[in-house]
Amino acid sequence: MQEFREDRAAGQARLMEIDHQGLKRFLRLDTAAYEDDALPGRTKELLGLVASMALRCNDCTDYHLQQCVKAGYSRREIMDAMNVALIVGGSIVIPQLRDAVQSLDELLAEQGQQA
Repeated sequence: MQEFREDRAAGQARLMEIDHQGLKRFLRLDTAAYEDDALPGRTKELLGLVASMALRCNDCTDYHLQQCVKAGYSRREIMDAMNVALIVGGSIVIPQLRDAVQSLDELLAEQGQQA
């Protein structure tokens, strides 16, 4: 997870250096989508996790897992959401599920919770 965080931060910083209004608008829109509104931002992160897994994006899955743990979701709640991703995406999501469980173990261990 540490390597993921470092790579993501470096890539994000590089994107922000590029003077392109369209890129910056999209990145802001992405950030705004997870802010509190009719749904709490915490709920939106769980939705982002499910969508990321169903779309089979490991980087996005790791990001949303990190945000879900930070938002205080329990292992059981996150696993329940990942089950929804599996049902929506089908068996092709199983590799993402394997990776996600390993990332979740690591994130929870960082917080001193059992894997």
